[in-house]
Amino acid sequence: FQSFKSVGKEKNFVFLSKKIEPSSVLETAPLFDGLKKELVWNKFSGPTFTQSYCWPPIAWGCDVVAISHQGNDPLLYIPPVLTLLQMESDYQALPNMSGPLALMLCPGWKKAQLVFDLLKTYRKGCRHLHPMLIILGQNKEAASQVEIQGREVVVTTPYNLLRLLEHNTGFLCRLCHLVLDEIEVLFSETTEQVFTILDCYKKATAQAQGGLPHQIIAVGTQWNKHITPLIKEFMDDPYIVMTVIEEAAIFGNVQQVVQPCMNSNRIAELLKILDFTQRTLQKVLVFTDSVSEAEMIHKALKSNSVVSLRKHKDSKCNAKCVLERWRRMHSSGTPAVLVLTDDCLQSLGIRDATCVIHFSFPSPGVFGQRLQSISDNFCTGIKDSAVDQEHTNAKSVILLTENSSCHAPGILHYLKHAEAEIPEELDLTARVLESEENEKSSRPLCAYLKTFGICRNRTECPDRHQINLSLDMAQNITGEMIETPERVTILPLLILHATNYFGRIVKKQKDQYTVLAEEMNDYFKISGHRISVNTVEKSVFYGLREGVSCHRVQVVETPAKDEENFNKVTIKYIDEGRTSQVNSDQLLHLPAKFQSLPPQAVEIVVCRVKPIDNEVEWNPKVTDHINHKIKGKLHHAKVVHTLGRTVWVDPMVGVTSLPTVKMWINEYNIRSEILSTGLGTDNPEHVRGIQKLCRQIAVLDHAQSLEHFTKEDTAGLQEASSPQDTSIQENLAESCNSSVTLPSSKPSIISTTKEAEDSTVHQQKSCHPQIKWLQDKMTVTLKVQILRAADSKCEFSREKVAFSAYSEGKLYVADLELYQSVIAEKSSCVIKDTEAVILLVKEKKGVWCKLLKNKNVHVSLDFEHWEESEDERRFTVG
Repeated sequence: FQSFKSVGKEKNFVFLSKKIEPSSVLETAPLFDGLKKELVWNKFSGPTFTQSYCWPPIAWGCDVVAISHQGNDPLLYIPPVLTLLQMESDYQALPNMSGPLALMLCPGWKKAQLVFDLLKTYRKGCRHLHPMLIILGQNKEAASQVEIQGREVVVTTPYNLLRLLEHNTGFLCRLCHLVLDEIEVLFSETTEQVFTILDCYKKATAQAQGGLPHQIIAVGTQWNKHITPLIKEFMDDPYIVMTVIEEAAIFGNVQQVVQPCMNSNRIAELLKILDFTQRTLQKVLVFTDSVSEAEMIHKALKSNSVVSLRKHKDSKCNAKCVLERWRRMHSSGTPAVLVLTDDCLQSLGIRDATCVIHFSFPSPGVFGQRLQSISDNFCTGIKDSAVDQEHTNAKSVILLTENSSCHAPGILHYLKHAEAEIPEELDLTARVLESEENEKSSRPLCAYLKTFGICRNRTECPDRHQINLSLDMAQNITGEMIETPERVTILPLLILHATNYFGRIVKKQKDQYTVLAEEMNDYFKISGHRISVNTVEKSVFYGLREGVSCHRVQVVETPAKDEENFNKVTIKYIDEGRTSQVNSDQLLHLPAKFQSLPPQAVEIVVCRVKPIDNEVEWNPKVTDHINHKIKGKLHHAKVVHTLGRTVWVDPMVGVTSLPTVKMWINEYNIRSEILSTGLGTDNPEHVRGIQKLCRQIAVLDHAQSLEHFTKEDTAGLQEASSPQDTSIQENLAESCNSSVTLPSSKPSIISTTKEAEDSTVHQQKSCHPQIKWLQDKMTVTLKVQILRAADSKCEFSREKVAFSAYSEGKLYVADLELYQSVIAEKSSCVIKDTEAVILLVKEKKGVWCKLLKNKNVHVSLDFEHWEESEDERRFTVG
């Protein structure tokens, strides 16, 4: 083991199984001269701290395991491997067959593409280097068409290599250098495949004759338990380089102990732990994050006859004095506990402690610094798991209290990674997951969850994996857009990837957007109508003219005035889904008549298909193929689910119209097209995953309704007794917690089970507007408080009035059952800027004692305009 001061981001720690003199200067690094020039030409600023320790043993041809925060950077191994390949004399004894000298195994096609691009960049500084990227589909003929003659370096993935080996069993016969890139991902997701490849390589090297070089290089960011058999069974005394203290602690077999206790009982728990360590003469450090706690611990230990020293920023003794006393006492057989705050650790420079006790719960960053104090006692050899505990020289004890949740997620993930025993009664996993999701509540819904029905890495994923009603249901697809869920017409306009698009749902008869687009084009043809906007506001709708076409756009981002391109704004085409940057002076004033139609762009997800090989992203070949095939063309699809403005469809079929015979011809099925590329496979769990996600809506909606009505029971009474008008915006926001049925029975959320693909219509998630009412003997007036109502409908019957309209992207619905009868034919509705005024003509003259048969918390008397007559005695609010 060695520890050196860092020159980079990785602080001052390096763990080595064998001594290495670092090459920290490019000029003296063990690299080919032409390669050094190419690195300089490409403005390479290294070598970094980790590279300075990894390059020498790799360039010597030795087996290497490197774990680092930059362990996913291919430049950790590419330069020294390319240097080795320039030594042609080392490979003269190889058999005269086709096959690579170096094989770089990556966890997925995206990383493989990155490695391949770097090889193409740096081969210019090397002689006769021809790298090759191999990504095969599941089509059997693909492997037979691979020609590797003269290709010294091959980059691929485990699944693709195994497909190739099925066809070409001699592929590894010339292989001298095997690189395992992102080893922790390879071993966690493709364990069986990687060990199969290692077995094949081992057999190939056993059959080789002469003193040919054979090398395995494994690099990554985390230790993995499968690295132990890799080292023992396939490597020859490798150099182990680790610059992440937490990962070195796992390799070094540090025992991680989680001790639950109440915050008020930490001292008693500490004394129990120290009773054991005192008997075994361990060097113990007790860490805390405050001076007051350090003093409290020190006094408590002294009062319980435990020899104790303390060091914090207010201590009178300097670090050197405390350290000498602590070590002298241990040498004399009197073990003393050193209590210290985190800010004193660096000045003390302790590396030889045997036990650290985390009295205050550490943050992830502080945790690593504390572990550094026991690094001299990390085990340096590979141990069998059966006797691991016998070789435990260092221990880390965490006191976990009810106040530890602040930093618990990061530490818990590490403890699980370290395979520490966590008491079952703590139920930390569920708590931590809940805590993490709460922190992500304002993030977008995870794209992987929507696209594939599952997110395989929820811990690292920055996005949300639970329903947030205010975000996911803020803008629903209107019932008019999906008239018949079993067949809708879709026009994809923006292809994000093979199964995810933005586009429009086109109505079969008279499409509203087609009419709107024609009217906008005609309007903006007249130069006098093209009025530029002086002040651009975020979230506001504007017009944009591109050639002969006009678009409705929304500003989503405006730059700060001190930015270089301060006149550039980011816009979203609300009827297409794409975003772009334009000059602010290109935006035109958009008349209100062109804003009444809600945004038409919807997100479309094709179900039940995913990338092969457990990839998380579609290969660009598939996306390009689908983009060319479907963009701007009409498709028929069956809607199986909707959420907000996202539509899941299965199937989605390209169609051609034959107007003469009034028929549509199905040309292709998108899912089948993807499968035919060999790069996609079946995903039967997709729809079930979406249904499971959306089941949260009912639970959340019920909880919100309970909360809403609890608050409104008293709010309604206060409003009646104290007639103070609140703003329309506040009223609308409050009313959005309730769920009501649309006047028309058009669906918003449609769900199809796998067993029976029958469409089930759910209630439209909508808001109830605030309504004030007043009357005279002949009529009743309802004032529906709604800003800039669009697409409004008002239907009258003898004992009922149903109102619906959109305002600022939200649907508002009021379905009112009247206390007495009205004359439907004479009743009317007028839309104004801040309200809709409904006039109901009474069937019988007289005063109503109330408006509705049943109480409605959103309906109240208009006290400001009420003129009470002598007849009006008793009346209720709604």
